[in-house]
Amino acid sequence: MSTQPVVAAVDGSDDSLRALEWALDAARRREAPLRIVHVRQYAPWAQPEVLAAGPPDPDADPVLDRVRAHLAGRTGPPAVEYAALEGAPGVLLPEAGATARLLVLGSRGRGGFASLLLGSNSLAAARDAECPVVVVPRPGRGTDAAPPDRPGRGTDAAPPDRPGRPVVAGLHADSPDEATLAFAFAEAALRGAPLRIVAAYPWPLQTWMLPGEMPPPAIDQDAVEHETRALADGFLAPHRERHPEVTARTDVLPGDAAGQLVEASRDAELVVVGRHRRRLLVPARMMGSVTQAVLLHAASPVAVVPPAPPEE
Repeated sequence: MSTQPVVAAVDGSDDSLRALEWALDAARRREAPLRIVHVRQYAPWAQPEVLAAGPPDPDADPVLDRVRAHLAGRTGPPAVEYAALEGAPGVLLPEAGATARLLVLGSRGRGGFASLLLGSNSLAAARDAECPVVVVPRPGRGTDAAPPDRPGRGTDAAPPDRPGRPVVAGLHADSPDEATLAFAFAEAALRGAPLRIVAAYPWPLQTWMLPGEMPPPAIDQDAVEHETRALADGFLAPHRERHPEVTARTDVLPGDAAGQLVEASRDAELVVVGRHRRRLLVPARMMGSVTQAVLLHAASPVAVVPPAPPEE
């Protein structure tokens, strides 16, 4: 049994209760304890008539009371711990993931505008937490519109021996992240689900010429697809060896990576994407445009995996 907990952030909203159910299932699969955290936005010391006298009492928190009632009568593992915190959720939630195996929260909470697709606290947690963060969207998101008309070159046939919805992972063939691939394979193994790797390459290629310049030679799309698949297969080989029980297929597709992953999320159990590694000249944590677009529009839960620490 893992000693690192799965942390579920709650705020009393229906979105957070859906995320709680996802976290409960994830903790059971990992044989890990579940820690349920509620961050009170406004601290007692912000009210002049109230004298703060220590940390908040989780037994006197109405949001946690609702969660206890929601979980009443559940039997079996995992062990559940409740925690009430005071402060800014966008700061404290990423800190709650420092010692966690996984941090799970809804795409939006109680505050903010109803039209927002992704709340600021969910965005901050996905960007700043040290552990993988799973954001659970509202039901029906991304299913009301018809799928975009995208070409399907390079798609392998679906494995017939593993029914059910797949875990989908994005692979950047030019700069793959081992932590993202390792998480995707491990999650597929935990769920007994097939794994679909989406490796997108830009097509059609955009070329810019100045007056008088000669046009570049034509580029064969089949050659680009073949090279992308060869790179992807090389990166995936060690993960296939570590998880022979996982049926993984690679889809090499032309076009926008974010659009391909959002489309794949319509039939996915989970979409796994990576987070940008810190750079020397840009030390702040960065989300990445593809990851942010998937968080905003995916129909399935999205796992954002922090990059593996650089080797010395």
